[in-house]
Amino acid sequence: MFNLMVCLLSFRYTKLGYAGNTEPQFIVPSCIAIKESAKVGSRTVKGVDDLDFFIGDEGIDKPNYATKWPIRHGIVEDWDLMERFMEQVIFKYLRAEPEDHYFLLTEPPLNTPENREYTAEIMFESFNVPGLYIAVQLQRKVCKEM
Repeated sequence: MFNLMVCLLSFRYTKLGYAGNTEPQFIVPSCIAIKESAKVGSRTVKGVDDLDFFIGDEGIDKPNYATKWPIRHGIVEDWDLMERFMEQVIFKYLRAEPEDHYFLLTEPPLNTPENREYTAEIMFESFNVPGLYIAVQLQRKVCKEM
């Protein structure tokens, strides 16, 4: 039996939890802190941010890290950072195996079909989720108030 994970993505905060709960289990800032360069001996090496990053509250005030916001005005602008953000959301915060859960994600009303398709591609190919529904944020709000 599969449980439904809910991820309400926005440019300021991401809300995470299981469907059926009255409140989200986690509310984290939608930011990621990456180390853009590192010192190795007397050399500075660029592009070492693959594994050395933090998300949410942990990443906001990290010294020597650049804080990035992959979502601007509700639209994902940096897909590499967004994929890493979702990896931490799923494995670190929700402590879940994505193969065992369906996912409900939200998107802004003016999101492009290409962005929706790329979101689905990441969720199915990178995280191997068995099912995915991408709801428009306004639609979700109207249904909640009914």
